Amino acid sequence: MATDMQRLVGMGEDDEEMGMGMKDDDDEDADYDENGGEHGNVSGMVEIDGGSGMGTGAGDNRFQQHHEFQEQVGTPGGGNRRSRPVEEKERTKLRERRRRAITARILAGLRRHGNYNLRVRADINDVIAALAREAGWVVLPDGTTFPSKSQGQMPAGGNSAVVTSSSSHVPSQQPPSVSLKGVASGYGSPLEYNACPMKDVFIPSPSPYDLSSTSRSQTSMVGDGEAQRDNPPLIGGSIDTINEKQLGVINIKCELVDPDGILKQLRVLKSANVDGVMVDCWWGIVEAHAPQEYNWNGYKRLFQMVRELKLKLQVVMSFHECGGNFGDDVCIPLPHWVAEIGRSNPDIFFTDREGRHNPECLSWGIDKERVLRGRTAVEVYFDFMRSFRIEFNEYFEDGFISMIEVGLGPCGELRYPSCPVKHGWRYPGIGEFQCYDQYMLKSLRKAAEERGHTIWARGPDNVGTYNSQPHETGFFCDGGDYDGFYGRFFLNWYSQALVDHGNRVLSMAKLAFEGSCIAAKVSGIYWWYKTASHAAELTSGYYNPCNRDGYAAITAMLKRNGVNLNIACVDLHTFNQHESFPEPFADPERLVWQVLNAGWDVGLPVVSENALPCLNRVSYNKVLDNTKPINDPDGRHFSSFTYLRLSPLLMERPNFIEFERFVKRMHGEAVLDLQV
Repeated sequence: MATDMQRLVGMGEDDEEMGMGMKDDDDEDADYDENGGEHGNVSGMVEIDGGSGMGTGAGDNRFQQHHEFQEQVGTPGGGNRRSRPVEEKERTKLRERRRRAITARILAGLRRHGNYNLRVRADINDVIAALAREAGWVVLPDGTTFPSKSQGQMPAGGNSAVVTSSSSHVPSQQPPSVSLKGVASGYGSPLEYNACPMKDVFIPSPSPYDLSSTSRSQTSMVGDGEAQRDNPPLIGGSIDTINEKQLGVINIKCELVDPDGILKQLRVLKSANVDGVMVDCWWGIVEAHAPQEYNWNGYKRLFQMVRELKLKLQVVMSFHECGGNFGDDVCIPLPHWVAEIGRSNPDIFFTDREGRHNPECLSWGIDKERVLRGRTAVEVYFDFMRSFRIEFNEYFEDGFISMIEVGLGPCGELRYPSCPVKHGWRYPGIGEFQCYDQYMLKSLRKAAEERGHTIWARGPDNVGTYNSQPHETGFFCDGGDYDGFYGRFFLNWYSQALVDHGNRVLSMAKLAFEGSCIAAKVSGIYWWYKTASHAAELTSGYYNPCNRDGYAAITAMLKRNGVNLNIACVDLHTFNQHESFPEPFADPERLVWQVLNAGWDVGLPVVSENALPCLNRVSYNKVLDNTKPINDPDGRHFSSFTYLRLSPLLMERPNFIEFERFVKRMHGEAVLDLQV
């Protein structure tokens, strides 16, 4: 039975799709059974790391055995295996057809009625992984599986020893967590600053690809800049903060998982002289079971521990899903009652051109639609934030909570979920537009009618797929349709929907957290930045081709709402990007500089975070160099910086010594510059 299940690879969405190519496989299937069904099926091929090279040896081996078997059967006296009657071969073919048809119906049912995001050519491994995640298990990209509560006993074969957060899959019961981080402030001496590795929001991790939203959800900023002004930096006047965070703190029942362990980690951060910690408050945990029934118990206990250590606290209102991207070891779905609504009305989620729904976060099309048990999405967000403000009023009054970051999309960032790993995206793919749910299409039709061109009430059809490159498409190539009359209309509407969503949610946040410091995160989509169209930015909602500033409208909206601008990527260096991935014309440094200037031009306070874990002197120097531009004639600098993140690797003595040195330099202390 296990062998049969392993062979069910490449199933389509319906019976007709399953039947395609069946005839070509029948003879091979019969020979497979005659050879014992063992050697020809080395493994089910699932393209987790891009799929290149996987299964090649298995295919060659199977072809060789198939050829040898034919020689044995077709030659009189050749081989010791007996030939099966033709009738038995036909029965074998019929059994295979039945098994494949059953699998196709199972996949189609799970996809349509169970809200499982299975790719069109899903195989049995995808099904098992989806079911395991929903049951509360952790499934790593290489297939390693273990209970999510046993994070400390993670198999040695895993890529990471820490639990990370992201946006993605939609399992039902998992004990993931809340995020934690440490903070420091100030700025240190500019003795030697060099380049640093790469990273970005949801792009590949240090390993080949797919750093995904994992890293991003793993950061935050904490700490009160003003409190550090007594520490004079060596390079005048700026106050930066470092924060650090980890997952696995609050489980799905909103209980503090390991109080003693958390207290120990907080004391370690305190010993490093960080200013505070950051915590993600997950919508999927607090309001998990019923509308407007909030459970803050675990957070109350955690916040009290932080307060007793005299650390500051910054909180993220996380309205997105955590988990499902590569590197994510925990899953925090959206609230169960939202998932129930999504089963009957999947258009509450973002949808791509193929009709695939992404339950990572709610579509902006329902911001003003009463489809969530009588409430709009914006009302749901506001009620959640107001409940938090009332529950922790004393912490606001005494200044213990220094900043609130409001989640505005996938991974908490103001962008469309245009590059979902669950739908097959891999760096450096351009991604796809996410505007095909009924509510977004309704908005597009209205905009087209107002413009007087009803034929424009559609998405572009020559944009390629998730993993296309700009020059391969008619829309994004140089001189492509993105710069034509229809292209400019569509991109204006698409990007304006992003700005309008941010404005609606942040205006509600201002009401809920009146008088408090609020921040919003803008994603760093830096690949294909050196091309004319900036395709990856366009699909993410940033209308930023080479002849237009796509971030000015966003920063102007943030300024109207009195919100701090948060951007990642400050630890990335363009040269390193070119070395690792020369083809995507990436330029994180120019992107960061563009966004920074867009914010500074309107007088926005800017905060930031590292994209990849920083453990060495070179990486720390790059961060120090960016947090306060040394040669800026106006003396502009970041208001705070979030360090990503507390992990067992960081706690190793050589790494932690380097981290402590970094914190001192951020505080403006003179540090002996030993050899790197």
